[in-house]
Amino acid sequence: MDYKNHFDFMKNRNKFFMTSIAILLIGLIVLVTMNLNYGVDFKAGTSLDINMGQSVTKEKVDQAFETSGFKPAITTLSGSNNDHVSARFDTILTEDEIKKVNSTMVATFGDKVSQEVNTVSPDIARELGFKAMIAVGIASLAICIYVSIRFEWRFAVAAIIAILHDAFIVISVFAIFRLEVNLPFLAAILTTIGYSINDKIVIFDRVRENLRFSRIKTSEDLSNMLNASIWQTMTRNINTVITVLIAALCLFIFGSESIKLFALAKIVGLASGAYSSICIATPLWYLLKNKSLGSKTRAAAVKE
Repeated sequence: MDYKNHFDFMKNRNKFFMTSIAILLIGLIVLVTMNLNYGVDFKAGTSLDINMGQSVTKEKVDQAFETSGFKPAITTLSGSNNDHVSARFDTILTEDEIKKVNSTMVATFGDKVSQEVNTVSPDIARELGFKAMIAVGIASLAICIYVSIRFEWRFAVAAIIAILHDAFIVISVFAIFRLEVNLPFLAAILTTIGYSINDKIVIFDRVRENLRFSRIKTSEDLSNMLNASIWQTMTRNINTVITVLIAALCLFIFGSESIKLFALAKIVGLASGAYSSICIATPLWYLLKNKSLGSKTRAAAVKE
């Protein structure tokens, strides 16, 4: 099948690069100036999960917290009947302060109120943040080694840049829109890396197969082969991404409040992974391969 009349991804690679660079720069500026909106998992503080035992309104809950003298930084209502309250405090509450909040809630909403306390100390918060970076680093290194062994170093370089691009796209979105970053967010980043490399392996495998049967002499030959490889795997990639996206969307729409941000990070990561496999990783490999192709051409010319 002739793919010359299809959309030329290699010809438009600079547009894709500029779009990604613009998003990443905005995210980097927000990160430098405002940092991420860390949740209690990565920030010292206390989190209260309160089962109210009845339907409540945010106004009445906020008023109860003010009465107790301890106002949380973030208050979220959840549950099918708005009967569950999640409150995050930027400071660590003492046992007496937690008891005072609980007694105020019981006095306001009745004795069916029950609460679960989660406190993170500054040391634990720093340790979790450090381990999060280590986890992402180890995952990226392992993928780089795997792709280098199965394919070649150019594929590995293109893949690792693209999956780090995907991870940072998710981080940028959460930074720009000030969404809370917690442990489920880290899980979403790691699974994003896994799904992202899967998309890239599918395309790279087809590229490697087409290389065996193609006579690549010029940059145009290389570009045509890559465009053909992308279009040959397009249906499989779309079906795979849509299947997982539907599951992530269902989690986001129907899932509990605690899992919504995880699902949102997954949605952003999956979309970015599908985009980068076609528009970032493959064009990057094209640039690296084209450079070596040019070197071989010049060497052949010198010999002649």
